[in-house]
Amino acid sequence: MPVPVTALYGALNAILNVGLAANVSRNRGKHNVSLGSGQSKEMELAMRAHGNNAEFVPLALVMLLIAELSGGASLWLHVLGGTLFVGRVLHPIGLPLKAPNPPRFIGTALTWVMIVATAVYCLVLRYR
Repeated sequence: MPVPVTALYGALNAILNVGLAANVSRNRGKHNVSLGSGQSKEMELAMRAHGNNAEFVPLALVMLLIAELSGGASLWLHVLGGTLFVGRVLHPIGLPLKAPNPPRFIGTALTWVMIVATAVYCLVLRYR
């Protein structure tokens, strides 16, 4: 069964995740750190940007896939997937900024709202 919407947002988020991982590797070389953050704030921020993405995206994509396989409407799936991707792009942009930090806050909020909204949508699709 084809899942074009999940494939699109899975691919976009995979590319973003590899970019965040490459930033960690770049910082490891720059700061000569092979494990951990080496007391470097820049290294710690790069690691958290990648780690946070790796923590939230899998669950979000699984929920999107369940919604798509359950017959979710393409429009709603794109709204949910787009919300996830925008949130995931905003979060690392805001990470190094000091408070108040709108990009980080909005990125986190969009990610969480997407996951909860997709979970609710899955329940609606399941019990309709």
